[in-house]
Amino acid sequence: MARARDPIADLRRIAFLLERANEATYRVRAFRSAAKALAALPATEVATRAANGTLTELTGVGDVTARCVAESLAGEEPVYLRRLVATEGSDLDAEATALRAALKGDCHTHSDWSDGGSPIEEMALAAVELGHEYLVLTDHSPRLTVARGLTADRLRQQLDHVAQVNAALPEGFRILTGIEVDILADGSLDQDDELLARLDVVVGSVHSGLKDERSKMTRRMLAAVANPHLDILGHVTGRMVSSRPAGVTGPGDRGHRARTRAESDFDADAVFAACAEHDTAVEINSRPERQDPPKRLIRRALEAGCRFAINTDAHAPGQLDWQRFGCERAALCGVPADSVVNTWPAEQLLAWTSERS
Repeated sequence: MARARDPIADLRRIAFLLERANEATYRVRAFRSAAKALAALPATEVATRAANGTLTELTGVGDVTARCVAESLAGEEPVYLRRLVATEGSDLDAEATALRAALKGDCHTHSDWSDGGSPIEEMALAAVELGHEYLVLTDHSPRLTVARGLTADRLRQQLDHVAQVNAALPEGFRILTGIEVDILADGSLDQDDELLARLDVVVGSVHSGLKDERSKMTRRMLAAVANPHLDILGHVTGRMVSSRPAGVTGPGDRGHRARTRAESDFDADAVFAACAEHDTAVEINSRPERQDPPKRLIRRALEAGCRFAINTDAHAPGQLDWQRFGCERAALCGVPADSVVNTWPAEQLLAWTSERS
């Protein structure tokens, strides 16, 4: 008989690939729920239930997931998984492939502490599997209540939790502390300065007043870029080119239900000149529904002498592999790897953020 596979690992792998392929949230949830239900049981009980056909009596396990478990335990790659692997992704050209290979981490990710769909531990282990050396955890700040933004007290609790998680992670990988802080109407940052100074990486983004008139938005962004705590300017235009993708299953899910949205109007040349002056990196956001900034603005930021960060803004483990989308757009615009801050090892990245603040 063929040696049994790990059915829980297979279920999680299917969920990861569904997230990466931007499939419907209910499909992702079905496989993650089944994996969670089975992980709570002894392996012998899982095998017994698979043999006598009672897996579906468990809350969270349906016919499709039960069939995958039975195939795994029989030593077969589940048909569902095999089909996903056979049809996944698209090839990148040589320049984008080289840029993707150069990335050592992701500087913009979310967990279920705010509006992400998975625990910090799951996000970290997915990053390990992708070959990353670090993952910057950047849950939202308090004003973004729709996304369960972290108050100062909750952020302090998260910092303690990250320290505990890091102690249990594989050697050579670590979670870096961070935040996606709201850029408020006056350009200030939505978190205590004392906490911002403690964090490894600070991403700042505009989430409100996106239709403000040009001069007001420009002043707001220039004030934020000049703040020494801000390391990366996130999804700079705020645009949405398509509806919310799958995989965002956290309690703040409704915060990502935007349809299409036009770019904010601001003086891009002035903002990018300020980014270059203050050594603030411009994010190339890899989310398929954002594609932000558009390629014309990536080229203008490059001409201004800006650094970049190619980030996923991931809200689920499978979305961590979306960096290839950002790399493709960066390569088309001629962005060199040495201008991308997350091609650096963690110590170099931390030295840069420390020098800036």
